[in-house]
Amino acid sequence: MVKSAAAVLLLVVAVAAVAVEGHKKELSVGYYKDSCPGVENVVKYHVAKALKANRKDGAALVRLIFHDCFVRGCDASVLLDPTPENPHTEKTAPINIGLAAFELIDEIKAAVEKRCPGTVSCADIIIYAARDASSILSNGHVHFDVSAGRLDGVVSRAADAQRDLPDSTFTISELIRNFRRKNFTIEELVILSGAHAVGVGHCSSLRARLTAPPEQILPPYRNLLASKCAAGPDPIVPNNVRDEDPAAVAASFPSFLPKLRKLEFLDNTYYHNNLARIVTFNSDWQLLTEKEARGHVREYAENGTLWDEDFSDSLVKLSKLPLPPRAKGEIRTSCRRVNKY
Repeated sequence: MVKSAAAVLLLVVAVAAVAVEGHKKELSVGYYKDSCPGVENVVKYHVAKALKANRKDGAALVRLIFHDCFVRGCDASVLLDPTPENPHTEKTAPINIGLAAFELIDEIKAAVEKRCPGTVSCADIIIYAARDASSILSNGHVHFDVSAGRLDGVVSRAADAQRDLPDSTFTISELIRNFRRKNFTIEELVILSGAHAVGVGHCSSLRARLTAPPEQILPPYRNLLASKCAAGPDPIVPNNVRDEDPAAVAASFPSFLPKLRKLEFLDNTYYHNNLARIVTFNSDWQLLTEKEARGHVREYAENGTLWDEDFSDSLVKLSKLPLPPRAKGEIRTSCRRVNKY
């Protein structure tokens, strides 16, 4: 009887392992159609509700897809909290300073678990949420179908994030090499950089811009950044000057006041700003120092519709970056920690 029970248990484990491997290999649109009907609507509802209350959550979700997928593939490893066994997870890496929307992902995951326990991965939730946030921020101009069926990773190391993610201080050569390692072209580097049309940056990531010469940054904008960065040990500033505080702009850059907006929008203004030398990071300005990259900056400044389409395609490519070979995966019960059996 004991041997029989053991054999049954081994068979169950083997079947489960096969199921996990099959799940891992299949990415498809409508993946949860049968196993968790309506899951995409659940995610969209929570994203829309959050952005209605705080539009900045949208930029955080768009940033999250890049910071997750560019490291170990799209495996939600960026969501894992540090533990005594692993005190240095990806979210603790200096390059991940300012990552946000973790509570929103928790809220979505809880709603999805209530609907379909143990079925939908946190990795897929990140992609769905980033897709919905991009659509809302762009008034529907950025849109794409999400292929799902990812597994959540069980490895998360700050050192991997530091190694793989591009730094705001990078030169154009470093940026090109960094993106090439993930099989992204110069054009895709320029396209994805356009996400800086929304969101915020920490002053510690742009200190060099405060002393950059006029040919790299417009002096009134440099003065604006300097005044804001003097306000504390590491304040944040909007990535897009069009989303700046009117009082700050009036004091340092009054000629820009008519161009300010009441809401953040994901659009091609980043490219207009770049050509005008009013972008936040050194890595932004660096796009103007290489012929092909500079040509694409001009191209997308002139054609916002083209950028909407190409940004959508680049997010799809980003969302399909795979886990490392032989990496293990699971469907986490909580996005912040691996399952324990």
